This record gives sequence, C-alpha cells and structure tokens, in this order.
Amino acid sequence: MNLTNRRFLALALCAGLSVMAPDAWAQHEHGGGGPGGGAPRGGGPGGAPRGGGAHAAGPSRQAEPERGPQGYQRIERPQGAQARPQQFDRQAYNHNFNADRGYHVGPYHAPRGFRYHRWGYGDILPRYYWGQQYWLLDYWLFGLDVPPIGYEWVRYGPDAVLIDTRSGEVIQVIYGRFL
Repeated sequence: MNLTNRRFLALALCAGLSVMAPDAWAQHEHGGGGPGGGAPRGGGPGGAPRGGGAHAAGPSRQAEPERGPQGYQRIERPQGAQARPQQFDRQAYNHNFNADRGYHVGPYHAPRGFRYHRWGYGDILPRYYWGQQYWLLDYWLFGLDVPPIGYEWVRYGPDAVLIDTRSGEVIQVIYGRFL
C-alpha cells in the first residue's frame, strides 16, 4: 500500500470514528441504551435524565449543586421591598439629592433626540423617558427607597428619578446615581 492510500485510509478511519464517537459517549453516559440492556436513552426510569437533569461534562463527572458567590454575600431582595406603601406622603418624597455613590450598570439607551435635562420634583418627565424599559424594578440594588403604589424609579441618563406612572410627574431625583 503506498503512502497516498495509507493517508486516505487514516482519514476515512478518523472520519468514521468522529461520527460514531458522540453516540458512543451518549450510550456510556446514560448506561447503555443500546442492544444488550441498560437504561433507555435519557437515563433513569421513564427516560428521565439522571443527576437532576444536568449532563455530566465527561463520562465520570457528576454535576454538583451551585455554591454561593465567593468573597461577598449574595444580593437578595430585602425584607419588605415588595410591600409598597399604600399611602403617599408627598412631603417625605419631594427632594432632589446628589448621589452619595454611583453605580456602573451599563450604557443608557436614550430615546431619539435625547439631550440631558436636570429634572426636579414637580416637573413632568415626558413619556418617552419613562417607558417600562427604563424602570428600575430592582431599585434596592441601587440604594433607592421603596416606591409607593403607582410610582416607579426610572433611569434617566445618570439620574434615578421617581415618577408618578399615571402622569409622569417627578416626585424625587437622585442626581448622578449611575456612572
């Protein structure tokens, strides 16, 4: 057999093995599944995957439960954050603050024609600046107060603005909350 034929034979053999290998791995991982017994393809009884549904990274690796973050506490919704105040005390909210710290949360995707304006409480924020894509539903992550029912925090450029969702009236502003 000459060198060209040997190379062709080696390539054909490799190609055949690469096509068969994934099926062989799947059979090994799921305990057989082919002729000769073993569990049906899919793992456990009734075809349900074994190991909680996670596929192993290799033939002998089992998935483990995810551990918590290293080096800091997991941030969770604080107690009472879902219980919004029923009563609205305007005097308690009508303030404009400079942020004591800023947060990097990604770019602000402003509507067309955006030009920064420094809003203050009592102003009316135009509707296209407080659509739901700008709502800060995880307000507690940014050190913002729990908004009363009918009010939402929105991101307006670098600022966090509390608005009345019926009229767009600005109730409170924290300037420079977002970097």
